[in-house]
Amino acid sequence: MDTDFWLQRWQNNQTGFHQHEINRYLTRYWPELGLTQGSRVLVPLCGKSRDMLWLEEQGHNVVGVELSRLAIDAFFQENALTPEVHGESHCSRYVHGNIELVCSDFLSLTAEDIGGMDAFFDRAALIALTPAQRSDYAAHLTQLLPGNTPGLLITLDYQQHEMSGPPFAVSHDEVCQLFESCYTIEHLLQFNALEENARFSERGVTALTEHVYRLRRL
Repeated sequence: MDTDFWLQRWQNNQTGFHQHEINRYLTRYWPELGLTQGSRVLVPLCGKSRDMLWLEEQGHNVVGVELSRLAIDAFFQENALTPEVHGESHCSRYVHGNIELVCSDFLSLTAEDIGGMDAFFDRAALIALTPAQRSDYAAHLTQLLPGNTPGLLITLDYQQHEMSGPPFAVSHDEVCQLFESCYTIEHLLQFNALEENARFSERGVTALTEHVYRLRRL
């Protein structure tokens, strides 16, 4: 992962990827995963996403992983929360209620670092990575999750030559290539999202499709 790039983005407040509202696909499809109260949910490359607040409200224990301490500080400040901070040799943990944010490079964490997981939510992790980085991400996510773990994956697809990422275009075929050996893949939704995303049109994108997948670790 290009750590310097992402740290600089947060330093310069270049966070157009951040959504102020709870993701509509999360609220629509997450209940279908059938998780019980107290389930532990992994949110890779979480930024300051408010989706984590919604997941906690559903009775989950949320573990977000984020490289930038600025992003973590912003999450707690903007939501008027004061976390307990626990420093470790290779990461810091910020804990408030049932939300724990781990400040670390996601690819450097082990299953022992984050504990057992019951599900995962990826809205902005896979599409934040270059093609060369995505295979490492998918492989590492697989290593962190036990068998039968479900998750919700949201991606964007467009003609990559029309705009330089991030967010990057991830096709349906690539999702299958990355995950089908270790996950069952259900394609839940394909939505033409260009009209709702003017910033993409302004950068020259002529078609933008959102995809929603339910994955389950084999």
